[in-house]
Amino acid sequence: MIVPRDNLRPVRRVRAPKGGWKRGLVWIAGTAIAAALVWVVWVDTQIQHFARRDEARPADAIAVFGAAEYDGRPSPVLRARLDHALELYRRGIAPLMITLGGGDPADRHSEGGVGHDYLLAHGVPEAAIIAETESDNTEESAERLAVIARANGLENIVVVSDGTHLFRIHAICEADGLQVFTSPRPVGRSIPREQRFRRLAHEIGSYTAWRLHMH
Repeated sequence: MIVPRDNLRPVRRVRAPKGGWKRGLVWIAGTAIAAALVWVVWVDTQIQHFARRDEARPADAIAVFGAAEYDGRPSPVLRARLDHALELYRRGIAPLMITLGGGDPADRHSEGGVGHDYLLAHGVPEAAIIAETESDNTEESAERLAVIARANGLENIVVVSDGTHLFRIHAICEADGLQVFTSPRPVGRSIPREQRFRRLAHEIGSYTAWRLHMH
């Protein structure tokens, strides 16, 4: 249909309110910050839950996640983990112990190897220890633990580490098809607030990166 020129009327344009796009950006940013805070609080709650709970029970093996070693000697953190695992072993929790963790390529020692030697020196028979010496991080340690479990027919494992580390370990092991029970090593002294914050921040960041497949 052709409309006569006389019947044409100008259409009034409706302009968007000034600053509308800015308010939209503020809303998006606010929502993202709120979601991030909720996520951080949830992860922190899970970390605290696993740190306070000891699930040690009869199992097929006890696995000790690695920590630093100093020229063939376990660091205080690694020694505390190994001592806790030794206590569980002597209580008859499991007949097999697994030490996990690689080392610097330039170093002659590995975390898993140092753990093996420490357990051997404290009365655990050679036949009752499996040392994994290649993994570079928690995710790799869990993956190699799953391989060891399948190769040896291990159905359930008690995993030992620092309390703040166990939520992430549990999640990764579950994703690798392992049934694990967590057992935190005792903390001998109170940890300074700043150090405690750094540990939590590291675990929250590492768990988030793993969930996002960033490493």
